[in-house]
Amino acid sequence: MEPILRTSGVADWMTILLILSLVFLVLAKRLFYHRFLNFIILPFNNKYIFMYNKKEKLVNWFHIFFTIFQTINFALFVYLSRKLLIASPNDEYPFMFPVILGCILFFILVKMGLQLGNGFIFGSNKTISELIFKKLSYLNYSGLVMFIANLLVIYVVKNSIVVVYASIFIILLINIIGWVTVLRNHQKFITNYFFYFILYLCALEISPFIIIGSYLKL
Repeated sequence: MEPILRTSGVADWMTILLILSLVFLVLAKRLFYHRFLNFIILPFNNKYIFMYNKKEKLVNWFHIFFTIFQTINFALFVYLSRKLLIASPNDEYPFMFPVILGCILFFILVKMGLQLGNGFIFGSNKTISELIFKKLSYLNYSGLVMFIANLLVIYVVKNSIVVVYASIFIILLINIIGWVTVLRNHQKFITNYFFYFILYLCALEISPFIIIGSYLKL
């Protein structure tokens, strides 16, 4: 019997990332089980927002665990999507992933800093914190879709463009639901600062999707 040489594939480092992100998901569920149950139905029921919007908004371990989970899977999803949509052999190594992850982390932190800064300037810290909490909650929920999509593309239906496009559609749908909820619940606040809201919408909400879309087409 001749020995068979087994080569480790590119998916090895992705497996480590998925397991790492799964650890944060398990911690969130294990330590905050009832909160997790309310969170898991977020797009279909606003109970989670109403229960946790007024307390421990951004600085709580459940939110932190899910944000880390979402960020890892978001970066991996962008990495996989770009590799599939542009079919570039240069993306066959993991060195592009830290760049994508760093850009996403940088953008999230800068965006939150600017939002909180605006809240301080206009004396609306409470409202801005609520807005950030709501939008980030829906983005974190999108992390579940990204996680499943990453699993499918890497292990089940490998390199499926259909999965990528379907996932993008679901992710956008979830975040649109979140935006509709935010707009509906803060109509008065948005009306009072309508001009600044339009500037914020163009600079920090619409432009990132345009940048990511342009990056995927490069």
